[in-house]
Amino acid sequence: MGARIKSYVLLGVLSILLVYLGRFFGPNGVVVAFILAVVLNWVSYFFGDKLVLAMTSARPISEEEYPQLHNIIAELSVASGLPTPKLYLIPSGSPNAFATGRDPQHASVAVTRGILELLDEQELKGVLAHEMSHIKNRDILLATIAATIASAITMLANMLRWTTVFGNRDSERGSNVFSLIAILVMSILIPIAAAFIQLAISRNREFLADETGARICRNPFSLASALRKLAHGVARQPMNAVNPSTSHLFIVNPFSAKSLLTLFSTHPPIEERIRRLENMAV
Repeated sequence: MGARIKSYVLLGVLSILLVYLGRFFGPNGVVVAFILAVVLNWVSYFFGDKLVLAMTSARPISEEEYPQLHNIIAELSVASGLPTPKLYLIPSGSPNAFATGRDPQHASVAVTRGILELLDEQELKGVLAHEMSHIKNRDILLATIAATIASAITMLANMLRWTTVFGNRDSERGSNVFSLIAILVMSILIPIAAAFIQLAISRNREFLADETGARICRNPFSLASALRKLAHGVARQPMNAVNPSTSHLFIVNPFSAKSLLTLFSTHPPIEERIRRLENMAV
């Protein structure tokens, strides 16, 4: 419950930043910012999963190809009380997985060829339970909303910066150099703050998905063991071809499981995730 509340509070702060930035564009600025956010959310909500699957070159996999994988996902669907998601295979040797879709009725889970080769059945079950928990907790929708609001903030900030420097300004504002500097500074700092909040939401949901996934598969050690293997696997073979905008969807950072700057990472430290999972079994 604490993790959910924290996520919604951060999302609320992100929305406040959007509204605050919109007011710099005049009386109708907030309305424009709101409409922009709604349009972006609508596109992401209905077409985001298709775009992500296409960007990762994922293809549907049948039960005849991978019967064990289908059996595991069917078992986890019953355990979680969710509809069975569609399964996709990403033709990459780097071990990873992600879930996408606007709701449990339109969800998909994609796994790489590398993760199927690396993990045993129990570890794979832990990973798929983690992805099912993202679907169960509606993390996909929350991440989409956070990403689109952050994108709207960035676009508005860029517009504000260029308008302030080159646009037509009223005499009062034009004569006040300090006001101009303040607006320029805000147009730079607000998108940075929005990016940090978006990353915080993503990291927070990963902890929640680990906990929920461990409860679904009833074995926190299997997920902890899988994360440990994935960390080494991604370090050896990162998914360099992946679009950075999709990195937050994967169970571990597809570029590097260990980030040099945790503050800027879309994922919490692997060691901390493993520690929390192992403490669940104590």
